[in-house]
Amino acid sequence: MNDKKSALFVQPGVAASHDGMQATTRRKFVRRKKKEIDFDAAVADIRAGDRIRLAKAITLLESSNTDDKVLGQELLKRLLPYTGNSIRIGITGVPGAGKSTFIETFGKMLCDEGHKVAVLAIDPSSSVTGGSILGDKTRMEELSREKNAFIRPSPSAGTLGGVHRKTRETMLLCEAAGYDIILIETVGVGQSETAVRNMVDFFLLLVLTGAGDELQGMKKGIMELADGILVHKADGDNLRNAKKTAMEYKQILHLLQPATPGWTTRTLTASSYEKTGFDKVFKTLDDFKETALENHVWNERRNSQTTDWFRQMILDKLVDDFYATAGRKDTVASLEQEILKGNLTVAQGIETLFKP
Repeated sequence: MNDKKSALFVQPGVAASHDGMQATTRRKFVRRKKKEIDFDAAVADIRAGDRIRLAKAITLLESSNTDDKVLGQELLKRLLPYTGNSIRIGITGVPGAGKSTFIETFGKMLCDEGHKVAVLAIDPSSSVTGGSILGDKTRMEELSREKNAFIRPSPSAGTLGGVHRKTRETMLLCEAAGYDIILIETVGVGQSETAVRNMVDFFLLLVLTGAGDELQGMKKGIMELADGILVHKADGDNLRNAKKTAMEYKQILHLLQPATPGWTTRTLTASSYEKTGFDKVFKTLDDFKETALENHVWNERRNSQTTDWFRQMILDKLVDDFYATAGRKDTVASLEQEILKGNLTVAQGIETLFKP
């Protein structure tokens, strides 16, 4: 519309040679330099208890980067001669049993007595996003300030039993750094928690008062794995019920196979609020180690755990390589649909998938 008196007339704009934005130089692509490590210095620092160096070493092992994996494994190999000098304790429990609170109180007591404590807290990853909160340092604020404590939250990433696939290697690094007590907190409770049993010396199950009610929601298998059952929050008006619950568990344990040959699973009570019962927990750990060494179970179990770990890694590697093949995931998805439609049996699907 050219009529300037019309309401539809559009005023011409101001001519300009540019859009008002300053010109920027184009960034050149720079290839990432290959990471290098002074292994001798790294080993010396970790052996000296440098927590920053230890954390960086664990990050290398957890990395999905190929170069990082190679460096991490070489560092771990050099530290292997300094591992194995700790007692490894797995801690699981029913929801609300206060696992993190127990670990913080127990860990502080151990630090006060001159021990070095490493807490490997398994953090549940979301099955939808794959993300995790990693908030264990927040929940164990006081323990995280202890100079003789090291807390490493680690995402479970969907691994069986909530145990991160690198937790075993992290445990070895902590031992090389001089931590003589390793506490592994697992996610929830259930039959899948047998995964943590296969990497620790002593397995502790935390429960609450009311054994009969709890057993309805707890699989018998988890109790058969426990070397100790601790009734937590045994304080105030709940103390009497806690002692009664401990007796009920003790009676139940007589009907189950012991988790460790030559050792009778003990039932204990403790309160993180009143800080009571922890001396008996530590005495139980001492007695357990002495008994296991006398019966030669200690070394036999650790050797068995290492070979089981090796075999599990073989399976993991086969699965990773299988899905790494181009188009393999789409083929699996297509065969799954054929099986669900009834066009193929499961066995026929497998034969089709692996047909040369």
